[in-house]
Amino acid sequence: MERQTKIDLNSDVGESFGRYKIGMDEAVIPLITSANIACGFHAGDPSVMRRTVALAKQHGVAVGAHPGLPDLIGFGRRAMDTTLQEIKDDVTYQVGALQAFAATEGIALQHVKPHGALYNMAVTRADIWEAIAEALAAIDNQLILVVLAGPNREAIEAIRSRTGARIAFEFFGDRAYNTDGSLVSRRQPGAVIHDHGEVAERVVTMVKEGTVTAVDGSEVGLKADTICVHGDNPQAVALVKEIGGVLAKEGIEMAPTGTFL
Repeated sequence: MERQTKIDLNSDVGESFGRYKIGMDEAVIPLITSANIACGFHAGDPSVMRRTVALAKQHGVAVGAHPGLPDLIGFGRRAMDTTLQEIKDDVTYQVGALQAFAATEGIALQHVKPHGALYNMAVTRADIWEAIAEALAAIDNQLILVVLAGPNREAIEAIRSRTGARIAFEFFGDRAYNTDGSLVSRRQPGAVIHDHGEVAERVVTMVKEGTVTAVDGSEVGLKADTICVHGDNPQAVALVKEIGGVLAKEGIEMAPTGTFL
């Protein structure tokens, strides 16, 4: 396997709303290479979107849309009975809104990463990934769709072939994995890994060797282009710093996906 020398660090940001502040965007954005910015359906509002785009530009961080289901009160974490066309319309609406704010800063969107329940629904239903890919192709065929690395890789590759979509596979360093490459449900004990050293080690192993240790101790092949890091509390920000430091020591360059895909 060819040695991977570059990796993207992405984080979900811009999730404050009105007078309610969520996350630590000012602390985490300087530490990442790609920002997933909420677009108003699950979190965020126009002013927050504008400020977050400007903050990302200030620190040379690539900007992406983080569209969710229209469920502001549930933070987009509740699955909804929605049609594929409604998903395409919702994604188009949200991406378009963030594109406008990016344009006011003289930058273009790099990627789109679905949020919460929409992302989880797509993991179990490839037709949702395809609907989102089709929506992005109609908006801008250079937009990169961020999908979960591991399960359904063959289906995703087929979608890439049919739609011409640019795809970035995503790895979660602080989440436990099942043997099929899917994430262990948050309802299960041990689903989230809190030891910073272990998380950093898992990230480096995935990048260098293309594997992750599953919950049963077996090694699962898994190759990704981008790593999701959470920075919504001081401890999480420290973890982001540790991951970045370990990657640098290993000679692995952190760069936005758009620069190497």
